[in-house]
Amino acid sequence: MAEAERIIGTPDTPGAGTGPEQRDVHGTDGTDRADGAGLADAAADADAPAVRPRRRRVAVLFAVAAFAYALDLVSKLLVVAKLEHHRPIEIVGDWLKFEAIRNAGAAFGFGEAFTVIFTVIAAAVIVVIARLARKLYSLPWAIALGLLLGGALGNLTDRIFRSPGVFEGAVVDFIAPKHFAVFNLADSAIVCGGILIVLLSFRGLDPDGTVHKD
Repeated sequence: MAEAERIIGTPDTPGAGTGPEQRDVHGTDGTDRADGAGLADAAADADAPAVRPRRRRVAVLFAVAAFAYALDLVSKLLVVAKLEHHRPIEIVGDWLKFEAIRNAGAAFGFGEAFTVIFTVIAAAVIVVIARLARKLYSLPWAIALGLLLGGALGNLTDRIFRSPGVFEGAVVDFIAPKHFAVFNLADSAIVCGGILIVLLSFRGLDPDGTVHKD
C-alpha cells in the first residue's frame, strides 16, 4: 500500500501527481506566464514577414501619389503663370494644344453645376483609398491606387484653394486635343488608375494580393 501511494501520490503530497509537463504549464513560479509570452512572441514573429510587404506596397502607393500630385501641381502653376490669358501653344499642329481654361465641373469639363458635389466625391475617394491601404499587398494595386490618390488630391487642391471660393474652386485644365475635352495631368492620372483597376479586376487580382476566379 505504501508502495502504491509512493507511486501514485496523495493530495497532501506537494507536487504529487504532476509531471514535468504540468509543472511547466501550471507552475506557480511564473512559467505559465512565460509560456504565454513565448506564444505571443512566436505569433508576432509569424506576422512580421507579412507586415513588411504591406508596408512596402503602401510606400509605393504614396510615392506614386506624391509623384502624380507634384507633376499636376507644378504643371498648373506654370500654366497659370505663363499660359493663362495668352494664345494657346500648338504642340502637334491643330491636333494637340496647350490652352489654359478654368473648369468648374468634373474631369473633362462635365457637370459644371455640381462643383461642390465633385469636391465631396474627391474627398471620399481619398478616404476610401486610405482605408484600402491597410490591407494592401499587391504592387499593381498600389500603383493604381497611387495614381487615383495623386489625381484626386491634385484636383481637390484646386477645388479648395482656387477662385471663386473654398470647395467651389475651378480646376485648371490645359491639355487640349482636337475634338476632345480639355483636361489636366490629374485627370490623366485618375483615368490611368481607373483603367488599371478595371484590368486587375478582370484578371481576378484583389488588393490583398489574392487571385480569385469566377
